[in-house]
Amino acid sequence: MRKLVGGICKIGVLGGIGPESTGEFYIKLIYELQKRKLIKSNKNYPQIIINSIPAPELIHEKISDKELHPYINGLKELDKFGVDFIVIVCNTAHLYYGKFQKEINTPILDLRKEVYEVLKSRGIKSVLVVGTKNTIKKGLYRFKDIKTFEPDEREMKVLTNAIFNFNRGFKKYQQVQKVREICKKYLIKGVEAIILGCTELAVMLDKEKLPTINTIDVLVEAVIRKFRSFCS
Repeated sequence: MRKLVGGICKIGVLGGIGPESTGEFYIKLIYELQKRKLIKSNKNYPQIIINSIPAPELIHEKISDKELHPYINGLKELDKFGVDFIVIVCNTAHLYYGKFQKEINTPILDLRKEVYEVLKSRGIKSVLVVGTKNTIKKGLYRFKDIKTFEPDEREMKVLTNAIFNFNRGFKKYQQVQKVREICKKYLIKGVEAIILGCTELAVMLDKEKLPTINTIDVLVEAVIRKFRSFCS
């Protein structure tokens, strides 16, 4: 843990993938800091450096090193700012958590680990994972002690297209409807919770009355916990 300069916690955020989910994360973080009475005046806020990168969506099954290059550059830029830790507001990017961490000195928050801790704390035994094809097929959120349901090939294609179209602002309500229908199908099969394994999906279904694990909320909770540890 770094020694804080003047007691200020510096948080690096790699975002822009997509930008709407990054904005949602930032707004929720500020709201929760206020709600939990961690802020007495403006000087109590952490310094938050958001690097919103125009990187390619990691929505395809095969991801090349060239496509990951903007992510690594973005992390290195945050590393140079001397932040205390980094949050990546993107689920699929966490498939490359180990690769990314080797490129920089600053610790990166491990979203997979945080999601698992939430599932265990809530006693959840079965989940549906929705997200990009890569996130689902490479098992980012498969855990040996939790039964995992995954969309079929057709449904994964629907999800991928919905994420892509939502991110570019195309018929957003229709994209939400498509994702909602897939989720409801698996709830009938007895799934206890739905892991929203893409931050766009976390934005899309945030107001829906579904038993979800919102990964943006998981990131916010983890950041607040780290923020408290730095300030204690």
